Amino acid sequence: MSNPATAHKGAAARLAALADDAFGGPLPLALRTWDGSEAGPTGTSTVVVRHRRALRRLLWHPGELGLAQAYVTGEIDVDGDLGEALRTMWRAAREQAVHRPRVSLADRARAVRTLIRLGALGPPPAPPVTQSRLRGALHSRARDRAAISHHYDLSNAFYGFLLDDTMAYSCAFWPEPASDAELAHAQRAKLELICQKLQLSPGDRLLDIGCGWGALTLYAAEHHDVQVAAVTLAAEQATYVEEQARARGLENRVEVRCQDYREPAGVGYDAVVSIEMGEHVGDAEYPAFARLLHDRTRPGGRILLQQMSRGRQAPGGGAFIEAFIAPDMHMRPLGETVTLIEGAGLEVVGVEAMREHYVHTVAAWLRTLEEGWDEAVRLIGEEGARVWRLYLVGGGLAFEQGRMGVDQMLAVRPEFPAGAGS
Repeated sequence: MSNPATAHKGAAARLAALADDAFGGPLPLALRTWDGSEAGPTGTSTVVVRHRRALRRLLWHPGELGLAQAYVTGEIDVDGDLGEALRTMWRAAREQAVHRPRVSLADRARAVRTLIRLGALGPPPAPPVTQSRLRGALHSRARDRAAISHHYDLSNAFYGFLLDDTMAYSCAFWPEPASDAELAHAQRAKLELICQKLQLSPGDRLLDIGCGWGALTLYAAEHHDVQVAAVTLAAEQATYVEEQARARGLENRVEVRCQDYREPAGVGYDAVVSIEMGEHVGDAEYPAFARLLHDRTRPGGRILLQQMSRGRQAPGGGAFIEAFIAPDMHMRPLGETVTLIEGAGLEVVGVEAMREHYVHTVAAWLRTLEEGWDEAVRLIGEEGARVWRLYLVGGGLAFEQGRMGVDQMLAVRPEFPAGAGS
C-alpha cells in the first residue's frame, strides 16, 4: 500500500504509489512528472506527465479515453518507443488483473488526498479540438454524415501523403507473407483478389458502397472494363474519385454518388462490394444493411465485404477510436457478422482472414507518418499528427495481438429464394 516515505518526494513518486495501490503492482515503465521528479524502473521507456491537467483528464475519464486525451494534447508523452511502451502496459495489465487487490475506502481516501496535494482536482478540462462532437440520433443520416466527415474529410492532401499511389485506405494483401513488396504492390494485389472473387467480366455492373478514394472503383473500371457506381458520404472523396475518373478517361464507366448508402442506388448489380465500411453501419442497423446488399444484387450475383472484427469481450470500436477516429463505429466477432449476412438470405461461400496483412499495412503507414512527421504536422497540426500516431501504433498492436481482426467475406444471392423447389 502507500508508502509514508513518499510524503516528501516529488510528484512522480506519489503517482507511482497510487499506481501500486490501484493496479496491484509496480509501474512497468519509468515515470517523469512536470516537477522533474522520476520514479519506476530503469532501462525502460519513460512516461512523461508534462502537466497536472493530465491527471484531471484521468479523473473525469478513467482509462483509455483520458489517457488518449492527455497524449494527443501533449500533456502526456512517451520518451522511447510508443509501441513498446504500449506492449509493456498491456502485458502488465493482463498479469496484474489476476492479482489485483480490492481497493478499500482508506485507499481511496489516501488517493484523494494525494491528488489534492498534486493539484489534480478540478473541473473537467476541455476536450481536445480533434475529438469528435456529434449530435443527433445514433446512426441517423445526418449524424452518420458528420461521423464520416470527421475522419474522411480531414484532408485529401494528408491522405495523399500517408497512403500509397492507389489511395487505398484499407488492409492490403501480400500474396506471400514473407514478401518485402512495397505497400502499393500489396494494395493492387488486394484489389485484383477482390475482382477475381467477384468474377467480374467486361460490361458487368458493380456497386462499390463506401468507395473511399476510389481505389477499387478505378481499378475495376480500368482493368476489368466494368461499369461502377461508387457511393461515399465524404465530399472530399467524391471529388477526388470524379477527378481521377476524368483524368484516366473512365468517365463513361464510373458514376460517383455522394450520398448515404441507404439512399436509392439502383438494383440488379452483378456484384456489390464494401471495403471496411460495414464497421460504420452500427450494430442495430446491420441486419438492414445486409438485406440491402441482398436486394441490390441480381440473383446469382456476388457480394464481397472486407470488414474488421473484435472479440466478444470487447465489441464496438474502443473509447479512443470512437472519440477521435471513427465515431459510432461498431465491430463484432466474425461469426456474428456471417450469421447476419446469412440471415439476409445470402449464401456465404468463402471467408478469408487477413489480420496478419493488416499488421504489415499499418506498419507501412506508420513508417510514412514518422519519416514525414514535419509534413504531417504541416498538413493537420501537431495534435492531429499525434492522434494519427496513437491510432496507428495502437491499431497495429491490436491486430498483432489478435484483439482485432479483418476478413473478406464472399457471399452469393441465391438464384432461387430459400425453400423454393419443384
